[in-house]
Parts: sequence; C-alpha cells; structure tokens
Amino acid sequence: MANIPPLTTLLAFEATARRRSFALAAAELNLTPSAVSHQIARLESFLGVKLFDRSGQQVSLSDAGAAYLRRVGGALGALSAATDDVRQGVRNSLYVHASPSFASLWLMPRLAAFASAYPQVSLFLSASPTHSDFALGQADLDIRYGVPNWPDLVVRALFDEHIMPLASPALLQRHPIHAPADLLRVPLIQSTVSVVQWKHWLSTQGLPDAPEHFPLRFDRAQLTLDAAVQGLGVALESTTIAGTPIAEGRLVPLFGPERALIIQGHYLVYPARHAKRPEVESFVQWLTNHAR
Repeated sequence: MANIPPLTTLLAFEATARRRSFALAAAELNLTPSAVSHQIARLESFLGVKLFDRSGQQVSLSDAGAAYLRRVGGALGALSAATDDVRQGVRNSLYVHASPSFASLWLMPRLAAFASAYPQVSLFLSASPTHSDFALGQADLDIRYGVPNWPDLVVRALFDEHIMPLASPALLQRHPIHAPADLLRVPLIQSTVSVVQWKHWLSTQGLPDAPEHFPLRFDRAQLTLDAAVQGLGVALESTTIAGTPIAEGRLVPLFGPERALIIQGHYLVYPARHAKRPEVESFVQWLTNHAR
C-alpha cells in the first residue's frame, strides 16, 4: 500500500514516543540513536508533519504526533497480537474492546460463563474510553457507551438502564433522604461522561435548580460508584452497572422505580463483515442472551 510508511519508521516512532528518548528506543530496537533519529526524520518527511518537539536530550510528542500515536499504537498492537497467536498456535481468537466501567463491573463477573460455554474461543479483552478503530483491525467487537452515532456499523443496544440516585447505608444514616428535594442538602457526585446528568434527573422530579458545583467529579462510572460506596456522596448511575454493590447492600437505590430515568447507553458495535466469524457469532449470541 503506497500510503503506508515503512514499518521500520513506525516501529521507531512508537518506541520513541513510548520511551520519550531516542537512546532508550534505540536500545529496545537494537539500533543506534542516530539510526532511530533517521527513521523518525524519514517518517516525518513521508507524512509532511512534525511528530516530535526536540529540546536537547528531551523528546516530546507534538500534537500531530500524539494523535498519530493513538492510531499507530493500536495498529501495531493488533499486529503483535496476531503474530503471537500464529506463533503460539492459537486458533479461534476473539478480540473484544469495551468501555472500562462496563468491562470491570458488568462483563468481568460473567466471563466465566462465556469461557465455560465456549472453551474453544481464545478471548482477548481490552478496555479504554477510546472507541476501537475497526479499519486498523484493533478489535472484532466493541462495547461502547454513549449516544449511538456510528454509521456503517452494526449497532445493538444491550439493555434498558434505570438511572437512579444511589447511596451507601452509612451516608443515609448521616443524611436521611426521603424525597428528591433532600438531595440538594447532601454531597452529589458527578459522573462527567454519563449520558444522564444530575440536572436531567432533578428536572424530571420538579427540581430545575441543579447544583452548579460538585465536591467530587469522575470520568468513570466505576470511580463514581466507588466514591458512593465509601459514603462520600450520592451517585447518579445505572442500577444495571451497579448491580453487584446493590445486591451486596453496599449501595441503596434511594427511591422506587417510578423515579428512574430509563435509557439505552451501552451498545455492541461491529462491522457487518465480522458477523461471519463463528467466534463473533458465539459472543454476540452469548452477550445478547445475558444482557436480556
């Protein structure tokens, strides 16, 4: 492919970006620092952009370099994983990517059931808030959170989620909560990435004046729930994702289901061509059945 730079330049770029040093990248690649520098210059010439800001012995990524690394790093990782599978004789491999909180709170507790039902499938699970790039072969399936806007992909909503205020028994002992208005007198924890924010839920309860400031803010549902379990405040989260701490009594939904906001937030996403693989078909069927 004429629009792809030589692999040697990409390896030098990735190693230098990760190590932040020509010398350390050279030692890793068994090259001289000048050879690594030459490969980087060759790649920058190919791309027509500056990938690194150099200041003496210090090396840092430019904005363009940081953006390029996010794409190239995933592609090289996929190549490395595929190579390891072939060398180790791994067959029936399946690469699944998921949002971090979904992976740890919902998917991980159920993976034993998948392994038991499909022992022939070698599953590789990764988690990050960045969506997989299917064009780079980073994953077979992606479980995404947010508002679905992914054209040219198969998109399946996994389940309805009931968004409710959740608090620990210890916090409720200190701050009894009997009505939604009582929430305005206790610390509220904000999940900055949540589809439903406090202002949305409070407005449905006839309380249009949501707090402008929150004592704690997090960019992961798991962190929000952990803070609520510790009694640091009230979280507004999905009772599905928070199923384990609720079942164990570490978190309590504050009101009945009639006060919940019902949304669809988690989606199984993949290119239609991937559905032809038996491993993908097995996981899609298994996940759909468990999500029900």
